[in-house]
Amino acid sequence: MSMLSPYARGTAAIALASVCAFAAFSDFAGTTKAQAYPSRSVRIVVGFVPGNPPDIFARLTGQWLSERLGQPFVIENRPGAGGTIGVEAVVRSAPDGYTLLMTGAHDAAAATLYDKLNYDFVRDIAPVAAIIRQPLVMVVHPSFPAKSLPEFIAYAKANPGKINMASAGTGTGPHLNGELFKQMTGVNMTHVPYRGGAPALTDLIAGQVQMMFVGPAASIDYIRTGKLHALAVTTATRSEVLPDIPTVGDFVPGYEASAVFGLGASRNTPAHIVDKLNAAVNAGLADPKLKARLAELGGAALALSPPEFAELIAKETEKWGKVIKLAGIKPD
Repeated sequence: MSMLSPYARGTAAIALASVCAFAAFSDFAGTTKAQAYPSRSVRIVVGFVPGNPPDIFARLTGQWLSERLGQPFVIENRPGAGGTIGVEAVVRSAPDGYTLLMTGAHDAAAATLYDKLNYDFVRDIAPVAAIIRQPLVMVVHPSFPAKSLPEFIAYAKANPGKINMASAGTGTGPHLNGELFKQMTGVNMTHVPYRGGAPALTDLIAGQVQMMFVGPAASIDYIRTGKLHALAVTTATRSEVLPDIPTVGDFVPGYEASAVFGLGASRNTPAHIVDKLNAAVNAGLADPKLKARLAELGGAALALSPPEFAELIAKETEKWGKVIKLAGIKPD
């Protein structure tokens, strides 16, 4: 038999009811909040000038998200310092999902390349969604004596230091792809850094330098018209847009390099926002039109969960960190 007075029992019942009502309201409020995002425009920060691959993929993704989620996703270019200025802007932003980052292999490399960053990329950027895995193409000027990758390696070993390897700049993807190739084959090539991929490609076509690792979107037309000769692609499998070109790994076992682009957000962005964005991006990657557009740009759609994307970023950071340290690369 209860020892509580009728008044006490009534008070306890009211308190219990209040707790249940609050819990129900909290669940409802959380659900409503999740459904409400985004309620205003979202900006996607790109750490490079317009027209570069990160910018192109950001605009494709932003357009899809705008249509899917009903709010503008606006691209904001914050170029400089190998993309780190853009990263820092996102790290310092409110963790509310309204400031996103277009991430790439450059971010994984920057963790080792720069001694003093005001952030830790793996710790301070929450992976949201992967978008595309893109190979680079190893190309040479048509007049170059070697017409296949085995011939190139043999020529490079017979002529140490005489091949000029152009890149979009020190520490960029094309440069690091080349350094990994040098380390795994034992060849000695002279690195010639440019301030961007366009001037490097211009000099390669003109015959001022002999070879370069370059994205398919920038090189495929020159390859098809014979202005450049493709030796291999850097991914583990052949490219759909260049199906006749072998992989570097076909002749250099274990070689694999790719440019992975995706979306990130500042640390502590609520999980329900990250999950909503991830689901929306992955829906786009399954859409035939967007998938075909990415294929036209020489890449493959890469639909991952946030934890899977986080694991990939950690692996890429470790991989390129080793390449940078072994080559002794320092930023310009």
